[in-house]
Amino acid sequence: MNHIIREENIQLVVDSGELVANSWQIKSLGDICENLDSYRVPITKSKRKSGSIPYYGASGIVDYVDDYLFNEDLLLVSEDGANLLARTYPIAFSISGKSWVNNHAHVLKFANISTQTFVEYYLNYISLESYISGAAQPKLNQRKLNSIPVPLPPLPEQKRIVAILDEAFEGIDRAIANTEKNLANAREIFESYLNAVFTQKGDGWVEKTLHEVSIEFGRGKSKHRPRNDKKLYGGQYPFIQTGDVRHSKHIITKYSQTYNELGLAQSKLWSKGTVCITIAANIAETAVLDFDACIPDSIIGFVADNTKANNMFVEYMLQAFKIELQKKGKGSAQDNINMGTFENQLFPFPDVEIQAFLVSKLDALSEETQRLEAIYQRKLEALQELKQSILHKAFTGELTNPSTKLRVNPTIKEAAA
Repeated sequence: MNHIIREENIQLVVDSGELVANSWQIKSLGDICENLDSYRVPITKSKRKSGSIPYYGASGIVDYVDDYLFNEDLLLVSEDGANLLARTYPIAFSISGKSWVNNHAHVLKFANISTQTFVEYYLNYISLESYISGAAQPKLNQRKLNSIPVPLPPLPEQKRIVAILDEAFEGIDRAIANTEKNLANAREIFESYLNAVFTQKGDGWVEKTLHEVSIEFGRGKSKHRPRNDKKLYGGQYPFIQTGDVRHSKHIITKYSQTYNELGLAQSKLWSKGTVCITIAANIAETAVLDFDACIPDSIIGFVADNTKANNMFVEYMLQAFKIELQKKGKGSAQDNINMGTFENQLFPFPDVEIQAFLVSKLDALSEETQRLEAIYQRKLEALQELKQSILHKAFTGELTNPSTKLRVNPTIKEAAA
């Protein structure tokens, strides 16, 4: 039976036969490898001597040292950390040659490199949730690791499956890297134009404070204590928080919490079009309200004097000055800025007509950037799903027929180039 997996520029055709059940065995991981955890030695940063030998932790290289514990092919598996559940990056990874490993990664040695790679693919494919203990600090202890059942085909089939996966993933990984690069380029183009607007100013631009171009400029209100009192919430008035500002794309179109009448009474309703500036938690993030809403005192509200400033121009301008503003918030126990940060901070303003023109240009570029970002993000998701689909076939026996062949559409080379 032919299985065709498609994703835009990538087409993989896998000819697979039926799984020969009695040729596969289910074995505990501890039975197919040697655990070398007892040889690990953690070294505090202050005691490490710099060198050229990689020093590994739970998720890869964390430093380079001048000595080694191991000098062979090994499989490292994360022992602790949030990534055991999040799976943002691989929890199993192969290393070779001289290395030093701390006590945050299990060290496994296999008799055959093909089995090692087969198990590496398998551990990165399956969910390990049932083997992990600890909520605040997830941990995969040695006993649980050793107990993980692994579906193991005969060695010749392991080698052939690994070869198929290596070939498929090489092309997919190149396509992922290319897509990530395109995604970064799209963002950089917008950032470059945004910065150019405020560094290559024309004639007639005037330096002013935000207070000088506003009709209202001040912190939001949330007087009641405790802030999370349930009596304040669940009404009809949107209550914007710093996370809502951070996750918006210039315009705040949604919210995660609401105030009722009691909540509104101890706060204040800001009008649609207000520029929100975060001053705590995620500092110097900005966005414009698309509806009337309350904001807490961890957010500054700016309402433009329309004869002097365009609210969207101010929001874009603050994005261009974000790094500078964030630097002003450094040096305390928790990064933050406040109203005093803006008291003497001057910003460049052209005539309001020019502001409106620049906003239209920035809006168009921002919209195109977001469109490209959405396309590239969907492609990344599709590529990851493609990986999972291939892995599923590998570990359910669909790649075990000796006639299995992987044909890669020529356009995969274009996608990965």
